[in-house]
Amino acid sequence: MQLPGQTNFYQGKVRDVYTIAEKYLVMIVSDRVSAFDVVLPRTIPYKGQVLNQIAGQFLEATRDIVPNWLISMPLTNASIGYKCATFPIEMVVRGNLTGHAWRTYKSGKRKLCGIDMPDGMKENDFFAKPIITPTTKAQIGHDEDISKEEIISSGLVNKDDYLQLEKYALALFEHGKKVAKDRGLILVDTKYEFGKIGDTIYLIDEIHTPDSSRYFYLDEYEERKKEGLPQKQLSKEFLREWLIENDFQGRPGEQIPTMTDEIVGQISERYIELYEVVTGKTFIKQDINPEEEMKKLEDAIKQLK
Repeated sequence: MQLPGQTNFYQGKVRDVYTIAEKYLVMIVSDRVSAFDVVLPRTIPYKGQVLNQIAGQFLEATRDIVPNWLISMPLTNASIGYKCATFPIEMVVRGNLTGHAWRTYKSGKRKLCGIDMPDGMKENDFFAKPIITPTTKAQIGHDEDISKEEIISSGLVNKDDYLQLEKYALALFEHGKKVAKDRGLILVDTKYEFGKIGDTIYLIDEIHTPDSSRYFYLDEYEERKKEGLPQKQLSKEFLREWLIENDFQGRPGEQIPTMTDEIVGQISERYIELYEVVTGKTFIKQDINPEEEMKKLEDAIKQLK
C-alpha cells in the first residue's frame, strides 16, 4: 500500500506505520499478536480494531494531562497523528506485584530497575504507591530493564525530560486507575511511550489497551487473593502463561506451540470483553474492505495541513 505523500514505511510487531511528508504518521493496528517480543503465527480477529478504539478513547480523555500525537481516526483500526522524535525508553508503571515484577521477586531478587521492593509481599499485592520500572525500546528482540539512573547517566534521556516523563506517566496511571475502578476493574500495570516535537513532550502510540496494560476484576480481587487463586484478568498475561506452560518464552531454540482455533477464539473474545468493560460500549465487529480503507485514508491525509 502506497499512501499520498508517503516518505517511509515501518512494520512493527503488530503495527504498520507510514510516514507522511516527514511530519505525520499513519498507524494501522493489525490483528497480529506478539508475546515475549515474538510475533505469533496466527492473527487474532478484531484485535486491531479493539486496540485502536480503546487507545483513541483514552488519548482524547487525557489531553488535559499531556499533549498527544493523535489527530484523527479515519478507520476503526487506523489512526493519523504527528510524527515525534521518540524517546528510546518505555515508561512502565506498576501498581501491583504481578507479571514480570512477580517473577523477578519470586526468584529472590528485591530490586527491579533500581527500585527496591519490600520483603514479605505476595503475588498481586498492591505496592504502597505505584512504581516506575523503565525498559529500553528495542526495534528487534527483547526490551531490557533499565534504571532511572542508567537512563540519565547514559544520556538516553536528559534529566529534566526524564523527570517530566515520570510526572506524566504517574498522572496518566492515576487517571487510568480511576476509569478502571468506575468500570469494576483494577489497572494493574501499563506502559507509556513519549516523543518530542521541538521542546514539547507528547504521549505517543497506544494507551491503556490490553496490549500495553493489565487489568484485574475488582469484585473478585480480594476473594481470589484470599483463596490463593489466580486473578481473573483482561490482558495478554493469560496468553504468556499458556505459552510458558507449553515451554515457550521466546528463548533461542524454543518452538512456538500450535495455536488452535479455540485458543485464537478465546484471545479474540478477551480483547472484545476488555473493550466492552473498559469503554462501557457494545463492541461492533467491522470487517474492512481494502478499497474503502484506502479511500478513507487518502481523504484523511488530504485534510492534513
